[in-house]
Parts: sequence; C-alpha cells; structure tokens
Amino acid sequence: MIFYVILRGLDTIEDDTELDNDIKIPLLRSFKSVLDKDDWTFDGVSEKEHDRIVLVEFDTVLTEFHKLKPEYQKIIANITHKMGNGMADYISKESQKNYEGVETIAAYDLYCHHVAGIVGEGLTQLAVLSGFGEPILDKNPQLYNSMGLFLQKTNIIRDFREDLDDGRSFWPKEVWSKYADSLVDFTKPENEKKALHCVSDLAVLSLQHVEDCIEYLENINEPSLFSFCAIPQVMSIATLELVFNNKDIFYRNIKIRRGLAAKLILESGNIAGVYRIFKDYTRKIHLRNRPDDPNFLRIEIICGKIEKFIDEHDPTSALNVAKASRATKRKNEPSEFAIFVAAAAILSVTCGTMVLIAYLNGARFDLVFADGLKMVNHLLFNGPMPSSAHENVVPAVTATVASVVESVIPHSDL
Repeated sequence: MIFYVILRGLDTIEDDTELDNDIKIPLLRSFKSVLDKDDWTFDGVSEKEHDRIVLVEFDTVLTEFHKLKPEYQKIIANITHKMGNGMADYISKESQKNYEGVETIAAYDLYCHHVAGIVGEGLTQLAVLSGFGEPILDKNPQLYNSMGLFLQKTNIIRDFREDLDDGRSFWPKEVWSKYADSLVDFTKPENEKKALHCVSDLAVLSLQHVEDCIEYLENINEPSLFSFCAIPQVMSIATLELVFNNKDIFYRNIKIRRGLAAKLILESGNIAGVYRIFKDYTRKIHLRNRPDDPNFLRIEIICGKIEKFIDEHDPTSALNVAKASRATKRKNEPSEFAIFVAAAAILSVTCGTMVLIAYLNGARFDLVFADGLKMVNHLLFNGPMPSSAHENVVPAVTATVASVVESVIPHSDL
C-alpha cells in the first residue's frame, strides 16, 4: 500500500496541467531523493487534483516508508526513479497543451509503460521477494507490463473528453488520424460513426493484453495481493465494455456504476471469479461489435482468442470438464494392447492345454514333426514331394489331429 501511495503522489504531480513544467519536470526527475527525507511535503499542485492531500501530507507517507525492510525500500525507490524520469521524458517531448495525442502506437505503448507498466514491475518484484508470487512473474516482463498497459489504455479511451477539456490527449495519432483530421472532430455529431470506429480500433490495442493479465493473476498465491491486483483488472474489462461503441465518451466522462463496482470486487476474490468476469465482458464486447465497423474482424478474432484462452485455463469450463471426462473414461477402460495380450494369453493356454491332453492320450507328435521337417526340406531344395511322401505324412497328421480333437471333445458328441 505504501508503494501505491508514493506512486500516487508522483502521478498527481504529472497529472496537474496547471503546474508549470519548469517546476514539474525537475520534481519528477528528483522524486526518488524525496524518499530519503523525513519531513518533505508539497502544496504546489492545483486544488482540483483529487489526490492533492497525498503530497500535502507526504511526511506521513515517508514515516511509514522508512519502517519497511531495506530491500523493499530499494525496490520502491528504484521504481519511483524510473517512473518519474519516464513521465518527465514524455512531458519534454510533448506539448502540455496538446490536442493531437501521442504520435505513434509505439509511443503510446511507451507512455503507458512509464506511467503504469513500471508500477507492475515494482509490484512484481515485491511479490516475488515476499513469496506472494511465483518466480515466473519476475522472469517474464511482458506479463507485468501488460497488467499496467491494459489498465492505462482503457482509462485513456474512457477519459477522452476529460483530457480534451484539459487541453491534452493521449490517443495515438497513428490510429485516430485514420478516422478524422483532428481529435476535436470526434465531438461533432456528424462524425459519430467514425469516432466509434476509432474507439473499436483502440479497444483492440487494450484487449491484446488480456491473456497476459489473466496469466499474471494465475501466478499470485496470496489472497490479499491477488485481490489488490485482480480488482483493477476486472474494473478495466468492465470499463472497456462500457465505452465500446458508446458515443457518450465524446461528450462526457463516463464510469461504471458503484453497484457494479461493488459486485465486481466481491466476485473477483479468486481466479475462478476472474475467469467468469473476463469471459462475460469479452462476450458482451463481441455482441456489441458491428459488421459495418472496419475493425469488426479484428474484434471478433481477439475476443475469440480470449474466450478460448479462458476455456483452456479454467478447470470448470465445458472444454476442460469434457477433457477430464474422456481422460477418466480412457483410464477406466482397458487399452487395445491389454485386450490383445489377454486374448493371446487365453489362446496360448487353450492350445497348450489341448496339446497336453493329446499327448497324454498317445498322440505321436514326434512322427508329425519328423515327417513335416522332411517335407519342408524337400520343398526348399528339391521341388514338390512325390506322392508317396504325402501318403506318409498325411496319415500321421490326420491321426494326431483326430487324437487331439477326441481328447478335447468326447466321441459321443461328434
């Protein structure tokens, strides 16, 4: 929680559009050094900033920060340094009063990484260090980066109007320029259709992170940390469904209802609940997808991939229940090889028993084998045998077979 509050203070400085860049940029770059102090506070941010109180009373935050173990303090300080410099780099490149957004999708991803993906990096390091997360989380940066990017990209779509009114935007020009000459054009009713097409294009860029987010949550093994990570993610997929094909985002800031938010919190306490929520809202996005949208097929494909991913990972899904049923059935049924071995064993025992009975009843197998061997040798080296040889072998074989049959089947039954 201390980690989150410290970054909340940093984010409040970055968000304040009224704070002069000559103050903002150096403060962002040096914010790590603030953590070495005991009584630092800052009241220079605008009164309209919701989290202004964090900076005004930051000395209280510092007191709690210094109670943490040194290894935890080191991780938090390192992430604060990365995040502050990333924010400062973006502000240096982009105009504060910028209605054009970021230039490219790559720049969009980089900005979201600096303000949200790096948070995931720090949270992951803390989780693995404390044993609350599996080591794979720290070894696969894509997973924790996607956690941050999914949240940030969805919020950027939702906050279009609020950001525009503040004189800025984060929508990538590489995307929105396909649908309008200016971002302001999206606020005009006559451009509504193209504006919604742009939203669906941006939605694809958010949805591409969902599978990584779910995999990340699968590897959190401590309940309170799981909830801390899962709640923002389920809120985000619900928010994305809310803004998808929703023209209201161009006229006002919209949010999911408080009742729904409470419901999502209650239902996301374990991975099974997360599976259900993501599957439900992915299907809702799919159902709201429109065939006349140029991004229709991309939305269909990515929603299908997400649902398939969930079905493969969720043990309660119809797919995995069917697989388990087939596996149990195969386990309980004898294999073809086992049946073959059993049949061969029965046949061998039966034949052996018949031969033994025949032998005990006087069958002359020695004569049959001797004459049979002569026949084989003659066929191999001298061609067909003379009729006299056949006359010697056939009676012997016939007599032996008759003896075997009679020993097994009583003469009275023939």
